[in-house]
Amino acid sequence: MGTAVMVTSGKGGTGKTSLTAGVASCLAALGRRVLCIDVDIGLRNLDLTLGMSDRALMDFSDVMEFRCPLTGAAVEQPEIKGLFLLTAPLTAEGLETERFRALVEEAREYFDFVFMDSPAGLGEGFQLAKAAADRVIVVSAVDPAALRDAQRTVSELHELPQLHLVMNRVQPKLIAKLRTSIDHAMDAAGLPLLGVVPEDPMVTMASAAGVPLVLTTYKGAAPAYLNISKRLLGQRVPLMRIR
Repeated sequence: MGTAVMVTSGKGGTGKTSLTAGVASCLAALGRRVLCIDVDIGLRNLDLTLGMSDRALMDFSDVMEFRCPLTGAAVEQPEIKGLFLLTAPLTAEGLETERFRALVEEAREYFDFVFMDSPAGLGEGFQLAKAAADRVIVVSAVDPAALRDAQRTVSELHELPQLHLVMNRVQPKLIAKLRTSIDHAMDAAGLPLLGVVPEDPMVTMASAAGVPLVLTTYKGAAPAYLNISKRLLGQRVPLMRIR
């Protein structure tokens, strides 16, 4: 059985969707079968980050309502074997937690990892992903507002056994200016650190071009995503040093 991973953040702008796509792409490149489910209902954009905007024709509500089987609705990334996407519906009407949980349970039979890109905040998409998750990655930036919102998010996830923190979009100059550190961020969020990802303009450029980041560069955020994917597989990998 595969592992269902919820990726969430307390506020928008932390790079949660880019991280979901990057880590999932790396896991697929390492030989795992990975399904990404966009749970950001109405504001979906994971398809853009994965370079699949013209391929996702069915959404997860079609599977939940038995209009299409999971194997037919999930579409494969054309250049990354083993990486699949199931996009979000445009509205939350009629979505039931138990049916979504059953969908993810079925997906765990076909895939090694099921990544659920939940929306920022604590709305309906968050609750759906939370109900189906085995483990959670909370994504935060280092600024005080992002960390406070991350703490709020963590307080809603305390019953889940495996919670991790990823510090994303890290800028060394910003850390110095705010007189903070990664250790302080870990203490503030109250979670073990899974990874540190630097600010990287290539993330935005790759998304705008409709190409997964890991197919465009081996620098910046891309090796950080790879390190995180290896840690999820149980490997010991040193944290990236942000210069």
